[in-house]
Amino acid sequence: MDHLQLVSLLFLILMFPLTNKANVNGPPSPGYYPSRRIGSTEFDQVCTNLWGPQHQTLDQGTLTIWLDINSGSGFKSLSPYSSGYFGASVKLQSGYTAGVITSFYLSNNEDYPGNHDEIDIEFLGTTEDKPYVLQTNVYNRGSGDGSNIIGREVKFNLWFDPAKDFHNYAIFWDPDEIVYPRKNDDSFPSRPMWVYGSIWDASSWATENGKYKADYSYQPFVSQYNNFKISGCDPNSPVQCRPVSDHPSRSGGMSRHQNAAMAWVQNNYKVYDYCQDILRDHSFTPEC
Repeated sequence: MDHLQLVSLLFLILMFPLTNKANVNGPPSPGYYPSRRIGSTEFDQVCTNLWGPQHQTLDQGTLTIWLDINSGSGFKSLSPYSSGYFGASVKLQSGYTAGVITSFYLSNNEDYPGNHDEIDIEFLGTTEDKPYVLQTNVYNRGSGDGSNIIGREVKFNLWFDPAKDFHNYAIFWDPDEIVYPRKNDDSFPSRPMWVYGSIWDASSWATENGKYKADYSYQPFVSQYNNFKISGCDPNSPVQCRPVSDHPSRSGGMSRHQNAAMAWVQNNYKVYDYCQDILRDHSFTPEC
């Protein structure tokens, strides 16, 4: 499978459907929505506060977290997972949010510090005249700390305003794909991971490689989550356990409609691709 398809498959599951409302300016329909096969779960049934409890509230099913000059906030799932579908609806803050990251991701960093696995959805804050950037990333047995930098970052400008309404985002992680196929243990995270979400100050790199910093005259920076859809296999599940399929026939890969939707996104809104970065050492990312 070539690199374009690898990135396409991962991003497909993150971005569709964006909303239940028709969007004439958006991508063509992928035709199949895995999220519709999973019921919503209340936040406190699957997750709990991890840090910054004074910057986190839960009201009628909506979790609000915020960052100010004193602290950000984060949450974590009650259980680890070895595969599954992990989604939430997220609403971001409008206006100046440079340097601020809102995230929803899988990780086992607390279990394997400096040598962890991770699958990321990160919203990179922006200035008032530019769109939000969504960054996806995959780590496998490499934290990105020090000299061990083996990430797979891809960035997209969002073609809608994620601060006007809640939109659905999810990570699909199957024992054999994410949804790019598992070729070997060196390129595929296989150890159990937890679900996380957070808001924090990443001024050193988040917005145009650190050109614009968090400005606390705009505080607090607020993000909201609801409609949690977390359905997966735990590390003790039988081998027959499988998450909902990304494909209507459970055959893996993408359908014709999914390919068309992804091509629209790739051709119009991709702004960074780790495989096209000439400053990267691609010996650790053979798919490039």
